[in-house]
Amino acid sequence: MTDDLKNFEKAPEADTPQTEDPTTLEMPTDDLEADIEPGKPDDDFERMLAQAGALSSAKVPEGFRCGYVAVVGRPNVGKSTLINAIVGEKVSITSKKPQTTRNRVLGVLTTDKAQFIFVDTPGFQTKVKNQLTRRMNRSVRSTLSEVDAVVMVIESNGWKPGDLEVLRLLPTEASNVILAVSKTDLSKDRNALLPLMADSMRRYPFAAIVPVSAEKHRQLDDLLREIEKLLPESIPYFDPDLYTDKSPRFLAAETIREKAFRLLGDELPYGTAVTIDKWKEETDDKGVRRADIVATLIVDRESHKPIVIGEKGAKLREISRLARADIEEQLGCPVHLEVWVRVRRGWSDDVKALKTLGYD
Repeated sequence: MTDDLKNFEKAPEADTPQTEDPTTLEMPTDDLEADIEPGKPDDDFERMLAQAGALSSAKVPEGFRCGYVAVVGRPNVGKSTLINAIVGEKVSITSKKPQTTRNRVLGVLTTDKAQFIFVDTPGFQTKVKNQLTRRMNRSVRSTLSEVDAVVMVIESNGWKPGDLEVLRLLPTEASNVILAVSKTDLSKDRNALLPLMADSMRRYPFAAIVPVSAEKHRQLDDLLREIEKLLPESIPYFDPDLYTDKSPRFLAAETIREKAFRLLGDELPYGTAVTIDKWKEETDDKGVRRADIVATLIVDRESHKPIVIGEKGAKLREISRLARADIEEQLGCPVHLEVWVRVRRGWSDDVKALKTLGYD
């Protein structure tokens, strides 16, 4: 067994009473190590995506529109929350911690008139400089050149230095950029937004400015109408029932990472990732489907491990319990979830490690 595997700690199954201290639980065996397949896509999901792309013969209304929409903004401005509210499904994880979104994630909304393919990009980073943030920034830049429309998100309390950094990335005098002024539910006086909107038009020639509240679902339809004007006429690219391009394995890993961020807040260092090491779905003789999942929560330093585990394993147990509940809802079946903690020093600045963890 490698030195890295000696750094594992396990979360007791959330729905089973435990009396053991998780720091003394049995280590994973070499057989478990053999099951580790980081980032391996679900075969059925891949087939579904392939079928969803073959829609050239589908009947769609005349004038139907379809296109990709990049949602950009500084870290923690509410991009993922906005996409989740528009799509009506949990596409991207959210937390108050900056840099929660690391991968480009697609959220798909299909209406009678259009299919909107939202690209949830990582927040553009100007402070932390390592291989992970460089890759995240590169993802933001490349996305802007590949989409049909761009929605830039700022908060209703005005422009911040981080917003201006993102603004500099936008093409000069582009005609396909919309500004979404978010979190308007926090503004007591709606008229106070008028000076902000006027100031925003002086900063950049936005195609439209739409005040929205993802939390209260205010004016999301107005935002969609403005986006629809910018999309080309086209058949849909995805099956109307599909709401994301990510596999259940990816969504499960992100769910665990979200719960860690939310429970630990500022205690949890940024250098945290999650891999799915084992994924097995079975149907018993009574026709009941069940998923058996083993995941690893990776931290950057040995000193971070006890923060994640908590006193007598309380934090790690709660992370596992909350994640399991959400994953069961995603999969629609009972889930047995085990979460381990593993130290992998310097992974966020290691090119090889980043590729292994899916941060291409």
